[in-house]
Amino acid sequence: MNALEELEWRGLIADCTDRDELNKKVSSAPITLYCGFDPTADSLHVGNLVPLLALRRFQLAGHHPIAVAGGATGSIGDPSGKTAERKLLAKETIAANIANVKAQLRRLLDFDAKTNPARLVDNASWTTTVSYLDFLRDIGKHFSVNQMIQKESVRARMEDREVGISYTEFSYMLLQAYDFYVLCRDENCELQIGGSDQWGNITAGIDLCRKKLGKQVYGLTHPLITNADGTKFGKTEAGSVWLDPKKTSVYKFYQFWIRTGDCDVIRYLKYFTFLSREEIEALEAEHKEKPETRAAHRGLAKAVTDLVHGSGATGEAIRASEILFGGGLEGISEGTFDEIVGEVPTQEIEKAELDGVGLPLVELLVRSGLCPSKGQARKDLEGGGVSVNNARESNVKRAITTNDLLFGRHLLLRKGKRNYVVVTAK
Repeated sequence: MNALEELEWRGLIADCTDRDELNKKVSSAPITLYCGFDPTADSLHVGNLVPLLALRRFQLAGHHPIAVAGGATGSIGDPSGKTAERKLLAKETIAANIANVKAQLRRLLDFDAKTNPARLVDNASWTTTVSYLDFLRDIGKHFSVNQMIQKESVRARMEDREVGISYTEFSYMLLQAYDFYVLCRDENCELQIGGSDQWGNITAGIDLCRKKLGKQVYGLTHPLITNADGTKFGKTEAGSVWLDPKKTSVYKFYQFWIRTGDCDVIRYLKYFTFLSREEIEALEAEHKEKPETRAAHRGLAKAVTDLVHGSGATGEAIRASEILFGGGLEGISEGTFDEIVGEVPTQEIEKAELDGVGLPLVELLVRSGLCPSKGQARKDLEGGGVSVNNARESNVKRAITTNDLLFGRHLLLRKGKRNYVVVTAK
């Protein structure tokens, strides 16, 4: 399969201009393509992955990818898919965001390839030198306001009388079209890709390249990702799932993919991984035959976490996950254990209470909330339903001392299979 055919198989094409012609082009010779992202945050999130991984798929097929950081467009704000105007960011904030995101892009794209290295450019480099009057004369005259207001992103906002759309955001389409024009003129870029909400902006750029350069260029969009139940992809109760481990820990990132719905997991394997067709079809067959093994979910979580954070970090996340399923704690690092502390209830005690003979486990089970009374705690211990640091404990006279603390401060208590409490000694 060529790059376009692979995207088709993976279900990653929503719209495409002149698909037959584009298919011939990508099959016959390498082309240059680009995808833009506005640095509205200091990290990419999982919603950014589809178009950026599409750039990588084209690169693996021998094509030349360009990632365009929106130093200019990001200072305006894209109205596409937004019900209200974005808050304008300071130039210093935008520059800092671009610097942070660049490191993340290096995991997704190969900037050191010998024949077709990826490139990261900032559209501020060709926009800020153009005066307002020159932009109106040279670019604005090629756009019909009648056509612009027919674009979905503009029309939706105009129909909302309370919010409306500012002239600033209305002009965004021209800036993105100008990007395509400059890249076509200077880099022979022939294809722009993006989410389906970018279709109006992309086709505006195609028209501008035709009018200004007399060249045919192409646009391709990916479907906007939603979960099978219609909820927005990439959102949890805690908010967006970020690629920066400081904003979303590797453990939580891994867990986000593990918790993918059964109806979505095969689709997401196609969207977010580089697993081959044969590998995905094998996981699909196992998922249908033995869904309880969750092989497809584990395959998805491992592949995406490997890609974004590296195999070493993935291993730690898997280890942390296994702890909450009764896995042993031998050799566990403090960092890995800390990943699960925020995932289960915690209870603090004074460390001095564990000195000497220590604190009776029966009492600690009650204070932790795992057992309603000391009598019930004794029954649970005698029945073999209690574990201390994931080791089963049945001695009702057992006392907890400082020697039991993990890393000198934590104790992991479990009742049954899923009821955990981390007791932290202060």
